[in-house]
Amino acid sequence: MKHAFFALATSAVALSAGLANAEPGAWSDAPVRIVVTFPPGGTSDLVARLLAKHLDADFGQKAVVDNRPGAAGTVAADYVAQQDPDGTTLLIANNAPFTIAPTQFETLPYDPMGDFTHVAYIGASSPGLFVKPDSGITDVDGFIAASTEIPVTYGSSGVGSISHILGEAVDASLGIETIHVPYQGSAPAIQDFRAGVLDTFYDMVAQNSEMIEDGEAVAIAIASPERFPGMPDVPTFREQGHDIVIENWVGLTGPAGLDPALTEQIRETVTAVLALPEVTAALGDFGISGTDMSSAEYTDFVEGSIATWAPLIEAAGLKGK
Repeated sequence: MKHAFFALATSAVALSAGLANAEPGAWSDAPVRIVVTFPPGGTSDLVARLLAKHLDADFGQKAVVDNRPGAAGTVAADYVAQQDPDGTTLLIANNAPFTIAPTQFETLPYDPMGDFTHVAYIGASSPGLFVKPDSGITDVDGFIAASTEIPVTYGSSGVGSISHILGEAVDASLGIETIHVPYQGSAPAIQDFRAGVLDTFYDMVAQNSEMIEDGEAVAIAIASPERFPGMPDVPTFREQGHDIVIENWVGLTGPAGLDPALTEQIRETVTAVLALPEVTAALGDFGISGTDMSSAEYTDFVEGSIATWAPLIEAAGLKGK
């Protein structure tokens, strides 16, 4: 196991002292850039803006959000990997550049473990399948029937994104073939769905609660182990006879070489932000829940998720593409 954030530790004594004294609070006089792998409007962007707001308001750490979409999140990840390890450039990490891209692409411009310091785990949410209210489709069986009668298009937040993987997993599990239309993020896909360009789309269920409440879309299934408490009327794929479970995790990651004491300072501050009642409520609205992890545990989690997702990516026919 590679733990890149140990690279600058000068001694075990210095490391222990630095971690023991870490307390929540600002870690840089300069504004911190929080880089997002997708355009504004998606889950990662919402989390980044929530984090930036409360870092400034509650802990005095200025932070700005920097959206750098492209190539299934690898553009943003590569950018962050090349920055100085001083804590002023961090990435809202997620499945796309760290657990999907390593299997999807034959080569990457970065090492998902060796080129980063994985700082803090934030949580995970699950995507679902959305259809038009006037489609007459109310469940997975109805979706299967419709897709065998006419060509059905679905939008995703990009080739290799979690919504794309889910779309391919659904096709494989249901024995159907739909037409994938990739976008640079979920927001433009949803815009085209509203405009009638797309028949369906895959995205986080909680994030689209207003569309459901306003009658603009119907979520016929969610890819979570159990129903999302915030929207208990949306059934899981499992309930409808299809063992499809996919979760989209988010965390905070920096360049390799972050000093261990600085890493822990950032982690402690982020953990304190996540514990704020307003933030906890907002994350719940986004459908995100998680457990506290040390940076080492988060690093292990990222590495383990690469192996966990590999068969899903291969089954979707994306390996090496």
